[in-house]
Amino acid sequence: MSSCELLLRTLRAGEHDRTLAGLYALDGTQSSLEAARARAVHVVERFQESFAPEETVQAALFTGPGRTEIGGNHTDHQHGHVLCGSVDLDMLACASANGLRMIRIVSEGYPALKVDLDRLFPQDGEKNTSAALVRGVAAKIQELGYPVSGFDAYVTSTVLSGSGLSSSAAYEVLVGNILNYFCCGGALDPVQIAKIGQYAENVFFGKPCGLMDQMGSSVGGAVAIDFADPAAPVVKKVDFDFSKSGHALCIVDTGSCHADLTDDYADIPGEMGAVAAHFGKKHLREVPEEEFRASLPSLRVRCGDRAVLRAMHYYDDDRRAIQEAQALEAGDFAQFLALVNASGVSSALHLQNTWAIADPRQQAIPVALAVGQELLEGTGAIRVHGGGFAGTIQAFVPNEKLDHFKTGIEALLGPGKCHILHIRPQGGCVVIA
Repeated sequence: MSSCELLLRTLRAGEHDRTLAGLYALDGTQSSLEAARARAVHVVERFQESFAPEETVQAALFTGPGRTEIGGNHTDHQHGHVLCGSVDLDMLACASANGLRMIRIVSEGYPALKVDLDRLFPQDGEKNTSAALVRGVAAKIQELGYPVSGFDAYVTSTVLSGSGLSSSAAYEVLVGNILNYFCCGGALDPVQIAKIGQYAENVFFGKPCGLMDQMGSSVGGAVAIDFADPAAPVVKKVDFDFSKSGHALCIVDTGSCHADLTDDYADIPGEMGAVAAHFGKKHLREVPEEEFRASLPSLRVRCGDRAVLRAMHYYDDDRRAIQEAQALEAGDFAQFLALVNASGVSSALHLQNTWAIADPRQQAIPVALAVGQELLEGTGAIRVHGGGFAGTIQAFVPNEKLDHFKTGIEALLGPGKCHILHIRPQGGCVVIA
């Protein structure tokens, strides 16, 4: 019996249910487990159809989860603190080594992809493509001294497009784990895989992202990160079981568009950097808060009021990210919720990333936040999610109010706009080998 046939037989027999439940059935329901099992079977079947592997080929299942930003809104690029977590929406792949100098990936709904491992350098015309991410991950792993070789993979994804859950990081972590398994003997740890993903996105894909997205996807669970030294961030898993909090995590798609927001996103680090430059520094992390606050009158003249407000947000939200992690570890979920709400207010009033000045008529995020607050009736927590200006909001909703919240939000925004997620304890990994 081939590896794929054995994998299919054991999946269908429920022999991997416990593993799948820990990743995809965090609500504890039988229907979620059955859906996870069916999805895993589907991926293996499509892998067989796509690549017709020989019976001797050893296949395995791999995952790269999406991530959610929990605390620290726009603090990472100033070398601050963040709190993030992996979620139970992911990219799932069945893969095997192919003995070639070629990586071949079929992603459901997209054209097949091939990456030549003898050309592990940035390619003309390949920026902003999945091929660039794959090539970049392979290039960095080879640079680290591992003998990179080809693999075949079939990939399916539940990571929501445009949700701020970072599908690119999930993809990088997925590819990193496949190469780690087949080429590195599992020697790379989750932090190394995250850094490899960031390198691929920065150098090959062409996006100057920080490291939060990849860390959230790769490490798993709730993760507190200190970016004082971005080359060697301090990463700590936060010991807290969100499934026992009595609250559900909701990511709400407001239906607003991210197009033409490049300048809005760039203005935030630009203005924070201008404030730091006033003190001869590059990042606000290097400027003591007391010096910043003592210089507010001169900063208003030199940098403008919005830059001052955004710097205020950095100092407050940087501190809140630390306090949120501490509250979770102490089991004080009420304090955690209060801090999340305070972060949301600061993002709206100080950071000012809930709507775009170029199109003031479009304020879907503030409207969704206002309606969400009414639906929560003073309970739970709600805030803008991720980069802001358009896109999504995040809410922690008491379980007893979940149906009411979801119904109310979708009455405003449309069916399917409120997604109920879970912080899953496992990041990118080999699911079944």
